[in-house]
Amino acid sequence: MISIIIPVLNEARTIRETLAHTMLNVAYPLSCECIIVDGGSNDNTFELVNEFKAAHPELVINPVRSTCGRARQMNAGADIARGEILYFLHADSQPPWGFDSLIRKEVEKGNPAGCFRMKFDSNHWWLRLAGWLTKFSWRACRGGDQSQFITRELFDEIGGFDESYVIYEDNIMINELFERKKFVVIQEWLTTSARLYEEKGIWYLQYHFWTIYVKKWMGASADELYDYYNRNIRHKKSKKQIKAQRSKAIASK
Repeated sequence: MISIIIPVLNEARTIRETLAHTMLNVAYPLSCECIIVDGGSNDNTFELVNEFKAAHPELVINPVRSTCGRARQMNAGADIARGEILYFLHADSQPPWGFDSLIRKEVEKGNPAGCFRMKFDSNHWWLRLAGWLTKFSWRACRGGDQSQFITRELFDEIGGFDESYVIYEDNIMINELFERKKFVVIQEWLTTSARLYEEKGIWYLQYHFWTIYVKKWMGASADELYDYYNRNIRHKKSKKQIKAQRSKAIASK
């Protein structure tokens, strides 16, 4: 069995599409389960998951709640997963058709962990290039948006995701797998949302993602990375918010 684990937080906008695309595109639905781990959404994400579950009783979908934090949520999902293979997927990423079969084939070939190559749902030239580069087995081209499969045995051996990292937790796991030389890139396309780039600005966000990568390489702690992320990305107003503020200021004059 493959256990698909999706951590969510206020994903009402995307969760139904993600569930439909994921669970209706598996090659062997009877040997897959999907665990949705909600980190405390204050929208109707959890209710939408339950509605989808009720509409598709033939699928194994298990919505659960957890403390917030993607590493904590993914570990919580892994704790109750029944599968010999764990597949961690972001709520705004859509894997290729038959991804479960592709993952099983890699594990059978002796590859216990890996991801798919990835493309953004955007035609911007930089994002297209960034997606194209994910076909190569370079550590610098890896990230959680590409999804992550790993055998239960290897996941337990590593100790799961490091919960001290509120951000960058995917890369901590990936770095560990690269050190063990146990990582493969499946050459099929996964599509992920470019919404954060569109909200914050492509060059602004890319610069700060690179900075986080370099800071970690130079020895920054989990708290330092999270503090930098909060100051420069999380609390940075989107272009839409800035435009709305400007319009409001002009109208008040």
